[in-house]
Order: sequence, then C-alpha cells, then structure tokens
Amino acid sequence: MSQQAPQWNFQHLLVEEIKNNGGWVNAHAHIDRAFTITPESLDIYRKHSLEEKWDLVDVVKNASEEEYYRRISMALELMISQGVAAVGSFIDIDPVAEDRAAKAAVRAKEQYKDQISVVLINQVLKGVIEPEARKWFDRAMEYVDIVGGLPKRDERDHGKGSEHMDILLETAKKHGKMVHVHVDQFNTQNDKETELLAEKTIEHGMQGKVVAVHSISLAAHPKEYRERVYKKLQEAEIMMIGCPTAWIDAPRHEDLQPFHNALTPVDELVKYGITVAIGSDNIADYMLPFTDGDMWSELKLMAIGNRFMDLDELVKIATVNGRKVLGIE
Repeated sequence: MSQQAPQWNFQHLLVEEIKNNGGWVNAHAHIDRAFTITPESLDIYRKHSLEEKWDLVDVVKNASEEEYYRRISMALELMISQGVAAVGSFIDIDPVAEDRAAKAAVRAKEQYKDQISVVLINQVLKGVIEPEARKWFDRAMEYVDIVGGLPKRDERDHGKGSEHMDILLETAKKHGKMVHVHVDQFNTQNDKETELLAEKTIEHGMQGKVVAVHSISLAAHPKEYRERVYKKLQEAEIMMIGCPTAWIDAPRHEDLQPFHNALTPVDELVKYGITVAIGSDNIADYMLPFTDGDMWSELKLMAIGNRFMDLDELVKIATVNGRKVLGIE
C-alpha cells in the first residue's frame, strides 16, 4: 500500500499553538448586550442602519443590574468554554444604561477572575458632547480600565468628531488609561477617522496607548492613501483590532472603490509592523443577530478574507497581540 501524505488540520494546528501561547484573547466585544436578539426583533437588524440602531438598542439597555449580570455571565462562560484567557469588552455607560451595566460588569469580572481576565471599556453610544452624555462618560472612569470612543456619533449629531477624539485622549491621559476607538466602520472613502485618530494621538502625546477598532474603510481607499495612513499609524504607534464577522455584512452601495472585502486590511497592516488583534464584537444582539462569539470562526474569516496565511502571525493576532492591545502583557 502506498504511503499517503499527512492530512493537515489547520484548525487543530492553530488552536494548539494558541493554547501554547496563553490562550485566545477576544480583544473587542459588547458582552452586556449579548443574547438580546429575538425572532421578533430581527426587523431592527434588517430594516435599520447602524446609526439608527445606536438609539433603537435603548430598549435592551433599560435592563436591571441583575439582567445585565446574567447576560455578561453567559458571555463570559461562552468565552471560557472556548479557552479564551482574556476579553476586552465595551460596556454601555450613558444616560440610558447609566451605571447598571458597569456595576454588573465589575461584579462579573470579580466572580470569574480565576477563569478569565476581563478588561472593561466604556461604550459611548450617546457621544461625549451633550452634557448628560458627558456626565456619564466622566463617571465611567471609576469603572473602566480603558477609555472607549465612537467619534461618528458626535460627528453625525454635532459635526464634532474631532472634538470627541480630543475629549477621549485628554481624559485617558489624565487618568493614565489606554484608549480604544471605533473608527471607519462604514466601508466608504468618506471615512477618514483612522487617519484623524493617528494625527490626534500624536498631537496629545499618546503614542503607543491608542487602539483603533474596525477601520474597515481603509480598504475602500486607493493604495496611495492606505499607505500614507499606515505610515501615520506607525508614527502614532496605534494598534488595531479587527472583528471580521461584524462587518462582512456591510450593505451594498454604488460607490466606485478599489475591490476589497469589508474587513480590516490585516495583510497590509502587518506588513507595516502594526500590531493587530482580533475580537468577536457583538454576540447575538441587535447589531449582529447571527454572530455567536466563536473565536475560531473569527480567525478563519480574517485569514480567508484577507488571503492572509502567515500562521505564526495568526497565532500572535489571537494571543500576544490581544494582550498587548488590552494592556495586560
């Protein structure tokens, strides 16, 4: 009988190496809203844009602290069951959620501390410009490990996306915290938030302490622009988190753009020496009803969608890079 070639199982190979390197790190999630989608609420996902859902999701943010604790615990147990060693999660702290989700998250962080490291980041769906929103943003600093941002909210409502970034960076510098910012989420050349974030990071002297989340619109720009931004990211020492499943459903539009997938351009970022990590983003909620928080699925989509087959780098993205962007090296 002729000898057959070995059958490689890349999932087994990578998962074993991830275990050997300290376990999975889910660098970006929203565990306080996990498992809130229902068949009846699917129309919110189908019929409304992301920007509209920033307010429509209020219905699940009017939850009690105990309900938040239940959701967060379920999400953490899902992570633990996969061998996730650390997770960074945005938590809604704003005029609607107030600090109920934050208090629940702090409780869960303590409850599960022997099984998983939990890094808390404040989500600012109401922005940071309106006085009431700013009050809860400032109050969030007593609960969170990292300052979170969403400049597009204040850009849309007040034309103040740049000021939003200033507030994030000034606050983080004052409190000695890192910053994670949702940027360039709309898969269009109109988005240039990643470039602005790099410039603002340098302006505020926050090099090495800022992380961009998503940046899928980078891939929609011509190569010359992308390479200019990558150089700015290098100068600002900005790190990046990609969440592949979160944006693969980007809606069709008629803009003419370079051919690309709706994914963070990991293959190009890595070539420029930019630290890239991976996250699940939302889990079974109004934003992403069909995502299930499976980290292997996320890593596989990142590799396939970017034609990125550097196995050593994929292991780093899933482990050491995640710890670095969460500040838990």
